Amino acid sequence: MAAATALAAEGHQVTILEKNASPGGRARRFADEGFTFDMGPSWYWMPQVFEDYFARFGKQVKDFYKLHRLDPSYRVYFGLDDYVDIPAQKPALLDLFESMEKGSAKKLEKFLEEAAYKYKVGMDEFVWKPSHSIVEYIDLRILLSGIKLQMFSSISKQIRSMFTNEKLIKILEFPVLFLGAKPQKTPALYSLMNYADLELGTWYPEGGMFQIVEAMVATAEAQGVKFVYKSPVTGINKEGKTVRSVQVGDQHFDADFVVSSADYEFTDRVILKESANYKQDYWNKRDMAPSSLLFYLGVKKKLPDLEHHNLFFDEDFEQHADDIYEQPRFPEKPLMYVSVVSKTDPKSAPQGCENLFVLIPLAPGLEDTEEQRSYYFDFILKKLEQYLRTDIKNYIIYKRSYAHKEFVSDYNAFKGNAYGLANTLRQTAILKPKLKNKKLNNFYYTGQLTTPGPGVPPSLISGQVVAKEILKKLK
Repeated sequence: MAAATALAAEGHQVTILEKNASPGGRARRFADEGFTFDMGPSWYWMPQVFEDYFARFGKQVKDFYKLHRLDPSYRVYFGLDDYVDIPAQKPALLDLFESMEKGSAKKLEKFLEEAAYKYKVGMDEFVWKPSHSIVEYIDLRILLSGIKLQMFSSISKQIRSMFTNEKLIKILEFPVLFLGAKPQKTPALYSLMNYADLELGTWYPEGGMFQIVEAMVATAEAQGVKFVYKSPVTGINKEGKTVRSVQVGDQHFDADFVVSSADYEFTDRVILKESANYKQDYWNKRDMAPSSLLFYLGVKKKLPDLEHHNLFFDEDFEQHADDIYEQPRFPEKPLMYVSVVSKTDPKSAPQGCENLFVLIPLAPGLEDTEEQRSYYFDFILKKLEQYLRTDIKNYIIYKRSYAHKEFVSDYNAFKGNAYGLANTLRQTAILKPKLKNKKLNNFYYTGQLTTPGPGVPPSLISGQVVAKEILKKLK
């Protein structure tokens, strides 16, 4: 949608062919039995990215939805009766760190000062690069920034050189989990995520994350973009190195340029075939971000001991990470994330009820069975009932699960991944899959498997980067 709207704003006729019945991809929404659930993204970070996006088209975020800054930003459980609330205000945050490790307040200020620099340079420079080649980065200012940004050392090493308290380390390593790799394999550049988390804050768009999608659709249509739903693309028709039309069943849509935000591997393997950018062996060797087992639960009681966002870091993080990245298998004792949107948005659940979104990160490519889902559902309930000291099971009036099978059927996700490609040291910047097809002169890719990477703000940026490349070629 970002690519389409940016192109349409320059006077071009743009059509979006959407596989599903509604827009938004992983950021879709569904409602059932009085409960409303965002299906995927639930964290609203980097608010300026959204403001800048809508400003391109003469709009502001407030024209579409109202933002609330969450305080606390989220709660982290380390064990039974052992949790920390992360304050939204800086002085309270520094006090929290100091109370947990003497001298850590000053260290946190230094860490966030460096992270602020990385955020500014990273967001102003690196994420807007199309990353066609290393030539884009051969600029003394950018090269010097790259060294200062710590592009080639890990964030885990940086954090552990400054802090020794394991709870603080877990809090600081948490944001990079959105990038789909272990902290030991994630460049220290991405402490910019800590700046986004601890300085810029965690927000919630009133009405849910789908408000972003509705705002983007309205903005796109205002620029003349046409949406065609229930239209899975099945192939292309080309003349030499030029795509002439896109196929949806027996229909043909003529095209001067084509942008695919479908799963990159699926686009290569199924739609492009001999015109694929990469062979299957390439994809089999990529480090993919995790898949997820999701539960959408409607509970007929209030749960006062949960916040809007809740992280359960009470099990062995390293073991769970190994089960995802090193030796892919179902974890015996997983970490998990629980979102209770009804804490902030009562309209998301019937009166007196709570709306729970539960996520367990899993390795992509696992065999997804009902037995496994049942096991983890029992695991989740047992833990929540133990920690909250209340009966939940007998108050569940709505339940839906979602995992590998649905990620494949709904999004054609490679190995059922949920977050795209991991942002590892070997898969950063020019080492990501290219956004331009090498065999076709008018075919481009966008989204979480190419530049700049996974997540909602990066996807917004990715579409705009692709649009800029196409506009340059048109000129």
